[in-house]
Amino acid sequence: MAQVEEADELLVARAQRGDAAAFGSLVTRYQDALFNGLYRMVGHREDAEDLAQEAFVKAFRAIAGFQGRSSFYTWLYSIAYNVVVSHRRKTGSARHLNPASLQDSGDDEGGRGLGVADDVERPEAAAERRELLARLEAALARLEPDQRAIIVMRDIEGFDYQAIAGVLACPQGTVKSRLHRARQALREQLKDVVG
Repeated sequence: MAQVEEADELLVARAQRGDAAAFGSLVTRYQDALFNGLYRMVGHREDAEDLAQEAFVKAFRAIAGFQGRSSFYTWLYSIAYNVVVSHRRKTGSARHLNPASLQDSGDDEGGRGLGVADDVERPEAAAERRELLARLEAALARLEPDQRAIIVMRDIEGFDYQAIAGVLACPQGTVKSRLHRARQALREQLKDVVG
């Protein structure tokens, strides 16, 4: 991870000096991960593609102001999160999640996600997994968008509390309490499933 961060620092420095190819390398490195996070947050492929593109454009325009207080990806994700919030305000929508958005697409290198098994499953187990995933999707869709976002960042994307605090521009203690409330709300939605 340290080598990637060092490479990011070099690419960011070059991009800050006007090197568009360096920024292009950052886009190539993070476009799949950012798209996956946005897709899990908004639940629609086309929206996620548009929002990712908008986030990269905003990041390119603001790269000179990046000060390195967080990783480049955390900074980029905070821009993307704000783009999602603006999109929801403009459209007035908190569209329902697409169940496929919760499945691990395999594109993110960190092995995060809901861990849909790749092994051959018995038909009964596969049916149970699909039913559980559908119930989880429905429960997440019923959460407030902010609650869904914090669960996606922590439990699906695997962000640490410090990174989430950076994205949401709030103290880590606030992140922990918001996450606790979001998980309680999700648990309440799933009480018939988890007993």
